[in-house]
Amino acid sequence: MMRIGELSTAANVDVETIRYYEKIGLMPAPERGSNGYRSYSSRQLAQLTFIRHCRALDIGLADIRRLLEFSNHPDASCGDINHLIDEQLERVRTRLENLHSLERQLQELRSCCTGNLAMHGCGILNELTSTPAAIKAGTTQP
Repeated sequence: MMRIGELSTAANVDVETIRYYEKIGLMPAPERGSNGYRSYSSRQLAQLTFIRHCRALDIGLADIRRLLEFSNHPDASCGDINHLIDEQLERVRTRLENLHSLERQLQELRSCCTGNLAMHGCGILNELTSTPAAIKAGTTQP
């Protein structure tokens, strides 16, 4: 058995994060000693490590909850887990596309200023303060 600080260190997760996971029911409430301190088992450490690994993969808390539920049914098919990870892959791919688009936009912006000019001549600032064509045409959202 370990206290919350020891669990925090062992799993490399902030104490407040552990408390939050308990509050939202992602982790079961720990036993408490006669002194009122939380007491955690190796099973809870394993669960917290699982959650941390999922978060490192940017899996949302709702999907982590689903994965934890799946793990409670070891004889069930893993098709739903595959589907969940496929959905996560699609979210990551979409974000990557958006990041590549952002990179291109920033490169275009950077190409607006090639020298070390006075501020009034800075192509980047001039570009950022001008009204883009999409806004003039009314094709963007506020």
